[in-house]
Amino acid sequence: MSDLRDLYQEVIIDHSRRPRNFGPMPGHNHHAEGFNPLCGDKLTLYLKVVDGIIEEVRFEGAGCAISTASASLMSEALKGKSEAQAEELFARFHALLTEADEKQAANQAESLGKLQVLAGVRDFPARIKCATLAWHTLHAALHDQAAPVSTE
Repeated sequence: MSDLRDLYQEVIIDHSRRPRNFGPMPGHNHHAEGFNPLCGDKLTLYLKVVDGIIEEVRFEGAGCAISTASASLMSEALKGKSEAQAEELFARFHALLTEADEKQAANQAESLGKLQVLAGVRDFPARIKCATLAWHTLHAALHDQAAPVSTE
């Protein structure tokens, strides 16, 4: 189990140091801003959705390692997904980190592929908001919510 946790930590560190899909996106048709006042994480998420399919995802901002890694991993997972699939992925990811029943959370992890590397955040309740900021911002972007998302 320790080896697996070490691997997960390496993936998180890699995505935080070299985030995928980082930077502005000209031509986006959805975007939202998110803020985590507890940690100071700030995020702007850009989406290009065509015929209900997320063709491109990019983000920019500054945040802790967990927030940045989560946004990076999320951006990779969303490409090619329908808006409904993205919402379902958000629900499963959120359940992974917040589900009271550990067996249910474990079942969620298995269905999330690479995103399950963030499952360890569950053991640090103060960091859950860091890991879910990008996901709440995604929800706001898909619903064209103008007000910035806050984890508070």
